[in-house]
Amino acid sequence: MTTEGKESPEAGVQGEVSQDRFVAGQDLTRWKSPVGRLLAGGAERITRLLGPYAALVITLVVGLGVAMALALAFGEVYESVTEADGVAGLDDPVLAAAKSVRSPALDVAVTAYTNIGGTVGMPIIAVGIMIFLAVRRRSWTPVILMLAAGLGSLAITVLGKPIFGRSRPDMADAIPPYEHSASFPSGHSLNSIVIAGIVAYLIILRLKTMRTRVITVAVASAFAITMGLSRVYLGHHWLTDVLAAWAIGISWLALVITAHRLYLTVRTRRQHAVIS
Repeated sequence: MTTEGKESPEAGVQGEVSQDRFVAGQDLTRWKSPVGRLLAGGAERITRLLGPYAALVITLVVGLGVAMALALAFGEVYESVTEADGVAGLDDPVLAAAKSVRSPALDVAVTAYTNIGGTVGMPIIAVGIMIFLAVRRRSWTPVILMLAAGLGSLAITVLGKPIFGRSRPDMADAIPPYEHSASFPSGHSLNSIVIAGIVAYLIILRLKTMRTRVITVAVASAFAITMGLSRVYLGHHWLTDVLAAWAIGISWLALVITAHRLYLTVRTRRQHAVIS
């Protein structure tokens, strides 16, 4: 994504290397663990053959496979916990507590809010932010990261629901419009934490103060948490569906961020090699 004329220091690859590399004094291209250094070396070899964006995409595809495996593992743990009536023992009391605070006005407000995280509202918001960041930075990286994050969380949701096939709370306990797909994991919760997380990450990369970083994380966290809890309030999901979705979403988000760090590492090393 380029424009005619001289690019600003914050645009394109130059902006990525100079602006996105350090967060709170931490160098994202520095890998302290042997596994991290091994991944960085592999990304460099892929880049030499196919280019930096190809390395990023391949890393994300592999990461999605890992995320799906993690989702299955979470599902197995979830089933064991449910059978033992551990965390799942919170489901009925929490739903009962939610029903006790319902009111016609609050029902309408929460329904309108939860629609933001649905199959229409969330994509519109995500695409708008994605285009804004891509144009502002004159880079395809926000596009790749946000598409990967969003499509990956959607794939995990779509594939995970039929695998586990958990029933939602009874319709008598839910607020319409009713939903009929499987309950585990909560798609709203999973998608909102992933999209809010990757947006917060991309924004934080260009923020200069700790205060603005903390505010950004707080806003993104509040959005994801309230979106998940809205599903329980409406009786569309059990609390454990939301908790599992948050755990899976954080895992997938961590993999997407790792892929971006590898991309930054390759870009930085290549630029240093050219300069030297």
